[in-house]
Amino acid sequence: MRRRLVVGNWKMNGSLATNAALLAALAQGWKPVAGREIAVCVPYPYLAQAQAALRGTTVGWGAQDVSEHRSGAFTGEVSAGMLTDFGCRYVLAGHSERRQHFGDTDAVVGAKTVSAMRAGLVPVACVGETLAERDGGLTAAVVLRQLDAVLAALRGGPAAPFVIAYEPVWAIGTGRTAAPAEAQEVHATLRARLAEAGMQDVPLLYGGSVKAGNAAALFAMADIDGGLIGGASLDATEFLAIAAA
Repeated sequence: MRRRLVVGNWKMNGSLATNAALLAALAQGWKPVAGREIAVCVPYPYLAQAQAALRGTTVGWGAQDVSEHRSGAFTGEVSAGMLTDFGCRYVLAGHSERRQHFGDTDAVVGAKTVSAMRAGLVPVACVGETLAERDGGLTAAVVLRQLDAVLAALRGGPAAPFVIAYEPVWAIGTGRTAAPAEAQEVHATLRARLAEAGMQDVPLLYGGSVKAGNAAALFAMADIDGGLIGGASLDATEFLAIAAA
């Protein structure tokens, strides 16, 4: 049975003071439910703070990106092994903002996914189309191309857990959200491709302006196993309500 997973992506937000209050609220407010997990992916400088605040709780933590390289002369990069030093369980790979602003290609996302898995992390590999691609009827082609790059990278790699998140670029931070049926259609397409690879139980998350008010309807869809939450994850009350939906 696939588990429910809700992951918060703080993006480039936070401070020691605001983080302390948010992490404490999550640690105290999350009531574990069988088959459900929550986690937050925080900026690199705050991984130690997240580890200290969440260690011993049922709230997981992770990073927002990872290098495809294990070590070496890659100034500014952070390896998967470094993330495990801070107790990370999850790491994002290929978020649309990394693809759009920092040039992460499909091949790089696949390599980052494998790098994370080899270190014992659970990568959340992200796929999603732009508004122009959606309006051009290219949604399925785009997300399957992105997923196929991850699956190709996994061939011969470690047999370890991973997660796929569908985040339509046009719905990230815009207030627009795919209707539950629209999101389900894309998730069903992704699920079918995963099933072809014998990976039908890989969790599929939806991201894109998910809020407490629409989470239950989205999570009720057959192939949506939870959410990758952006701005709403900075509000403990809102994030916990989403996770409980």
